[in-house]
Amino acid sequence: MTSLVIKGVRPYGEGDPVDIRVEHGVIAEIGAGLSAQETFDARGAVALPGFVDLHTHLREPGREDTETVETGSRAAALGGYTAVFAMANTDPVADNAVVVEHVWRRGREVGLVDVHPIGAVTVGLNGEKLAELGTMAASQAGVRVFSDDGMCVADPLIMRRALEYTKALDAVIAQHAEEPRLTVGAQAHEGETAARLGLAGWPSVAEEAIVARDCLLARHVGARLHVCHVSTAGTVDVLRWAKERGTEVTAEVTPHHLLLDDSRLGGYDPVNKVNPPLRERTDAAALRQALADGVVDCVATDHAPHAAQDKDCEWSAARPGMLGLQTALSVVVRTMVEPGLLDWRGVARVMSERPAEIGGLVEHGRPIAVGEPATLALVDPDATWTVRGADFASIAANTPFEGMELPGQVVATLLRGRFTARDGKVG
Repeated sequence: MTSLVIKGVRPYGEGDPVDIRVEHGVIAEIGAGLSAQETFDARGAVALPGFVDLHTHLREPGREDTETVETGSRAAALGGYTAVFAMANTDPVADNAVVVEHVWRRGREVGLVDVHPIGAVTVGLNGEKLAELGTMAASQAGVRVFSDDGMCVADPLIMRRALEYTKALDAVIAQHAEEPRLTVGAQAHEGETAARLGLAGWPSVAEEAIVARDCLLARHVGARLHVCHVSTAGTVDVLRWAKERGTEVTAEVTPHHLLLDDSRLGGYDPVNKVNPPLRERTDAAALRQALADGVVDCVATDHAPHAAQDKDCEWSAARPGMLGLQTALSVVVRTMVEPGLLDWRGVARVMSERPAEIGGLVEHGRPIAVGEPATLALVDPDATWTVRGADFASIAANTPFEGMELPGQVVATLLRGRFTARDGKVG
């Protein structure tokens, strides 16, 4: 591996520009006027630790018509990500060592990001019988996050047993919090907009009740709980209550729940259909403040590619989900940095450091310092760009941000000193 100098960057957006010299995948020197075999001019860029996504749908195996490990990895690298956690709702479900090792191996073959499979909590995501948690943890994939995302682990006894097992494995359950009996037929957030549009409502309490229950279970067992895609102000209140009492609970929020709300539903465009649904403006504001305060720990994309026929249809028949990997940084800049809720060090915390800690990744989310891995995202803070889903690396194009002009752009991503993306191109 040749030596590399990255010229003129500001780590965490702080201080004067410096050069970063990389040797053998590690930061060897930080200073002025450095030289090496290869030079990358990044003058004006902010250097951050490479981003980590705790919640990505790569669709492989089973729905390679919508995304694959390779195309999802390309999108991730272009978005500044160096590690992603691939959700278990594939076909077949990632509920055993064979499937998680397949996903892990495909990630290593592609080599653009570190792909960490998430194992299912229950067999087939059916909520009735625990999956092979121990064998998945002991597999080559080394699974440390388990989730039935897309489905809630609704049975409290099954959830308790899962928490007990993962405590012994030093792992974490990532719960899709949705009381299914309260969301039968639900099509949108239960509120004024849904009533006006004639859409069956998905009440906030369906999320909040499960989060409250699981926080109590996690505290009782002494296990770790992670709450997926928090979407309501009430859930923020529950999380704050639980954390104040020492519960080992963490939580994520998606970029789309930070920026968008149910006022977008007026045209019945299924690109805005997602689970949990877009909530009210007051919920989005509460989520932004909770992320700034640390009540919500991190940003996770819930990157969910869908084929055109699954989105270009009537609202009730459309699949829920949105792309997120290539727009996440820009949405965080729009919602958190521009209003002054986070500085660039805060962005590193919510997009890299905390998700790496939650997922148990010791080589990611590391400080930008001599001796640390050169696993970096370089961001142009002054750039603006227009979102075009057709230009994304993903097979799918279902972005709710289509046509929006967003601030901030990833100019390069490095994984252990190797460029995985630069100047809008992979590799």
